[in-house]
Amino acid sequence: MTSRLGEMMGSWNGSTLGKLKRITFQPWIDPLWMVALGLAALLLLTVNLGGVPLRDWDEGTVAQVAREIWRSSTDPVSSPTGSLTWLYPTLEGQPYLNKPTLLHILIAQCFAIGGVNEWMARLPGALLTALSVPLLYGIGREIFVKRTPAVFAALIYLTWLPVVRHGRLAMLDGALVCFFLFSLWCLLRARRDLRWGLGVGIGFGLMALTKGPIALLLIGLGFGFIAWDTPRLLTSRYLWCGMGLGSAPAIAWYGAQWVRYGPSFWGINLVDQSFSRLWKPVEGNQGAVWYYLWEILKYTLPWLIFLPQGFWLAWKNRELGWAKLVLLWSAVYLLVISLMQTKLPWYIMPLYPALALVAGAMLATIWNPKDIIGIRPITQRKFSQSWIMALGGLATVGWILCLIFSPIGPFPQPILDIIVTAIALTLTVTTILVIRQDSQFILVLMWGCYVSLLLLMVSPYWLWELQESYPVKPVATLIQQNTPPETVVLTSYPDGRPSLNFYSDRRVIPIAEKQIPARWSQQPYPYLLTDQATLKRLALPSVQVLGMAEGWLLVERAQNLKVAQQSANRPG
Repeated sequence: MTSRLGEMMGSWNGSTLGKLKRITFQPWIDPLWMVALGLAALLLLTVNLGGVPLRDWDEGTVAQVAREIWRSSTDPVSSPTGSLTWLYPTLEGQPYLNKPTLLHILIAQCFAIGGVNEWMARLPGALLTALSVPLLYGIGREIFVKRTPAVFAALIYLTWLPVVRHGRLAMLDGALVCFFLFSLWCLLRARRDLRWGLGVGIGFGLMALTKGPIALLLIGLGFGFIAWDTPRLLTSRYLWCGMGLGSAPAIAWYGAQWVRYGPSFWGINLVDQSFSRLWKPVEGNQGAVWYYLWEILKYTLPWLIFLPQGFWLAWKNRELGWAKLVLLWSAVYLLVISLMQTKLPWYIMPLYPALALVAGAMLATIWNPKDIIGIRPITQRKFSQSWIMALGGLATVGWILCLIFSPIGPFPQPILDIIVTAIALTLTVTTILVIRQDSQFILVLMWGCYVSLLLLMVSPYWLWELQESYPVKPVATLIQQNTPPETVVLTSYPDGRPSLNFYSDRRVIPIAEKQIPARWSQQPYPYLLTDQATLKRLALPSVQVLGMAEGWLLVERAQNLKVAQQSANRPG
């Protein structure tokens, strides 16, 4: 019996054991990777989430709409639409017809749980963006034969600055990308199990309830890939049933807006705020055709270095499913947003997962696990000299910035200096490993980018647009403490600031300087937010200063208080 057992064990060679291990442990590996990637994304996207104020424009607007939905649930009488504000949203009491309100409703629920603050306003978008990382890994597992490119793609996506920054904001784009990736993941899985086609429609419906008609473009990319790669799937009843079920809530929402607002809803929502962006710049947001190429060049480093060879690899393998997907996705989406007349940086967000898949596939071709234990292959690899030059150049720039922000530099910034030092050190070690033809540079670069981004997110510098104008919260506090509720405050500042409206809980309306005197004399209870120089030029009569914050004065007409008191004391 012993000899028989020995014969049986002897017949189990290394190959057999390897296959047995794969069969035994394969079901656990992918879920573990998805959990690990999700936790890493969760940390990066939620740390210090409420550490800086909300940004103009979208954050302030989204948070204000969400707060009005939350208030309507607690006090329906005070809302123009009663308890149905979640269905008929308002902005400062007026109908909000810009976008569907799925994310606004989620934020409103967070306000109900954790209070009205930055953390709660940003939490739903951050959680959905974090979820998009394991979803991208799942997409990679469906289109790549090996696991390595899927892992690399997910980690590259996680360590891209624009993905992390915009994903943390109280905006719609992180949620949109998450729902798109979910829909695409279900579409790819449906090639093996048709029942997953039901999830495609759910993802489409969530996209439509988040950002409207752009869902048609994104789902069109998925259907275009299927028509090219697996056309038989287009006849699946699960797929079309899923599309019908998923579309029903979106159709119902749009139908409810039509019933209540009539043609004005279509004119504002579908024309002015959606399709008209194709042929005219909305609110002055315009740019050249290469606008998004420049965005890619600015914000996708250091992974940008590997994209040219990644696309060349995809083109050479264009008969394979993964190459078809990334080529179609990248080319069509980039072409559409580049030809659009309205240009905004976050429109490029749905393109980043495709670029991550391209870079991940390319890096997987040079990855050799034996480098970790120091075993060199007989055939020497030759990494591109352009990588060495690019990484070395970036490292040099990083060390120069370290000196600039150091205590002995011209612009000492201790926190920035630490962040830049981490980046420079990562790029330096990566360059050395590339010179040595060691594929461990991939791991070093990924880990270094993650740590550097984590340091940036902990700091107050991750939302640098806040430096473009005066600090909003002190001025909002000044307005809130010195004006009655629902007051309209005029300001000589040329641009509207939704974040100021949100924090002050008042309407602060920009007005041309030449129009201020007339409004000052005609309005019953005028309040004006202005700077000292403008106030001196205006020479308004009966000015009473209520306070000052960040160089801005809040003033009222001197008889405001007297008139208000007389009105309060009047009989009846």
